[in-house]
Parts: sequence; C-alpha cells; structure tokens
Amino acid sequence: MQTYFYIRVSTKEQNTARQEVKAKEHNIPVENVFIEKVSGKNVTDRVMLKRLMDKLHRGDKLIVESISRFARNTKDLLSLVEQLKEKGVEFISLKESIDTTTPTGKFMLTVFAAVAELERDYILDRQKEGIAIAKEQGKYKGRKAIEYPVQWDKYYKLYKNNSLKAVDMMKILELKKTTFYKLLKAYEGN
Repeated sequence: MQTYFYIRVSTKEQNTARQEVKAKEHNIPVENVFIEKVSGKNVTDRVMLKRLMDKLHRGDKLIVESISRFARNTKDLLSLVEQLKEKGVEFISLKESIDTTTPTGKFMLTVFAAVAELERDYILDRQKEGIAIAKEQGKYKGRKAIEYPVQWDKYYKLYKNNSLKAVDMMKILELKKTTFYKLLKAYEGN
C-alpha cells in the first residue's frame, strides 16, 4: 500500500510550492508526488493525472490539497472518485477534510464538488458581465488576432505540395498545433 499526492496549478507561471509543502508534511516520497501545470477544465488533457491513476492499486491512498486541484466540476470529480473507488483507493482532500472511507466523507465530497462548480460558474458569469460592459463602453477589444509568421507563404506552399508535413511546419515556424490549424483554416478561408 502506497500513499500518493497529486498537485496541480492552472498555468505554467503559477507556483506549486504550497501544495508541495503539504506533500512533505504527510511524508509522501518524491516519486509518489505527481505535479501538473495545466488547466483542470479538461481531465483528458492531464497527463500526470492519467499516469497517477494508472499507478494506483487496491489499498493505496491518494491525497490532494483541495478538491479544486483534483477536479474542476462535480461531474469530473465524481467520475474520478468513482474510478478510485473501483480500484479500492482511498481519497483524501486536506482543505475540505474529506475522507471517502466514511459515509460522511462521501456526502461532503458531493456537496463540496457542487459548491466548487457553482463558484466557477459565478466567476464565468461575472467575467461575461464585465466583458459585456467593457464592450458597451468601447474598452473591450477581444483577443489579439494571431499573426502569420513571416515565412508562412513559403512553407504553406511546401505543405500544400506535400513536400512538408504539418508537424514539421509547426516546428519550423514555432507554432502550437492549435495555433497552426487556426491560421491554416483562416488562410484557406474555411
């Protein structure tokens, strides 16, 4: 039986130190601490979480600093906790004092997940309201349009002639996959 600790922050700029301190306080071996700097909104994009879930076995324990670090909405949280339950893994969230080995812990997990999701929805609503007001006042310009790299035309021709693969064009022009395909779609008028 092993004890693991999952740490997540939403962006690469954010610091994981506070959560790492919690892992040390619980004497979690470094090799059992899984750290991720990625948004929590899409569980399928969280590579370290997948690795952790694959590593867990019956009798293991998973600790997180807060349920908001583990899952972003009630549906994802309950799905992840159900997967842990099927594996026979105990789940503990320190901030909310949740321990899924007890009926009260299971109930509290559901309540806290719903509250966390509600707060996230409130934040998004306030953000939308703020953007609407800023648009009315002419202060909101939206995201900056993505500019085409200087040598886009040159490499686009090679790409269209099948002389250059998309992945190679992305590397050469230093573009992320999503940015590349947005530019491609706009360039081709789709």
